[in-house]
Amino acid sequence: MSISESPHRTKIFLGAVAVLLAIAVGAAVVAYQGRPTARAGVKGAVVLDQSDSLDTGSGYLLYKTTVAGPDFGTLAERKLSADSSGVVGVPTLSNIQCDRSYTASGILLCLRADENLVRVASVEVYDTSLKLIKKVQAAGIPNRARLSADGRMAAWTTFVAGDAYVGPAFSTRTSILDLKTGALTASLESFAVTLQGKPYHAVDENVWGVTFADDNTFYATLGTAGRTWLVRGDVAAHTLTTLTDNVECPSLSPDGTRVVFKKRVSSDAWKMWHLEVLNLATMTETPLAEQRSVDDQAAWLDDHTVMYAVPQSGSSGYDVWSTPADGSGKPVLVAPNAFSPSVTSG
Repeated sequence: MSISESPHRTKIFLGAVAVLLAIAVGAAVVAYQGRPTARAGVKGAVVLDQSDSLDTGSGYLLYKTTVAGPDFGTLAERKLSADSSGVVGVPTLSNIQCDRSYTASGILLCLRADENLVRVASVEVYDTSLKLIKKVQAAGIPNRARLSADGRMAAWTTFVAGDAYVGPAFSTRTSILDLKTGALTASLESFAVTLQGKPYHAVDENVWGVTFADDNTFYATLGTAGRTWLVRGDVAAHTLTTLTDNVECPSLSPDGTRVVFKKRVSSDAWKMWHLEVLNLATMTETPLAEQRSVDDQAAWLDDHTVMYAVPQSGSSGYDVWSTPADGSGKPVLVAPNAFSPSVTSG
């Protein structure tokens, strides 16, 4: 994305943001207890209505469906196979549309472009009956969404201009909200940065792609002076500390020992990124078997497998693929016509 606006010129929120996002959907869109119905967009899909409650169990893949038609962008869920290698059964569709979503421990965070406003994102929360609990406007285009494992901490990133990563200058907004206390960090650019052991500050700092270790510690990407860095963040101390460079959109493994990330390996837009896994104890990198350029914040299917979205050729759709986190094996199709995946947990 080529974005020229300084990250310090646009406030993250257009409206009031003293928000406590109430406990929301966790495992979202699961078992339909009534008579199944189907919609034309997703063949054979079970559709929830407003009277349905949701199963908050684990073992389901939540994602945005990219089937062309009226259901494009709708949150859907399919049960994972016993070995988590793929999905089984037909999708269950909600009545919620998201551009980015993430679920953990009974919380669903949904980012959606506001159809009535230009370059405005809605940060939305729903309860388990699919009722909208809160809607907050944030400046920019929805890009990343993450929750801590216990569902307490929410983070989201928007682009405040443009529509891709590929330019040398872009401007992001990343916020963190404590769902228990209501404490909001409107922009992580306010945090003090230590870069390679020294205090650092520059007007071109951008922070994006949060992934939580716990309710205080997180990892993210810091972009500045034409380079990107993996940073470890401390919410209470308001600090960011660089760990290594050329890391974008990290995602922490369930056991907290590794991050999967996209590494810039080429200036060719079609070959720009390669997925790697970084061991946080040894700081060694392992290239993954996926050879396609993946421009996504990957997620973890389990402790041994990462998953990510790959665009379909000649289509606006995506598919979710997986590959072993140790660099072995080969990519496997997990869910067709799917984007922004996360695994539900009760």
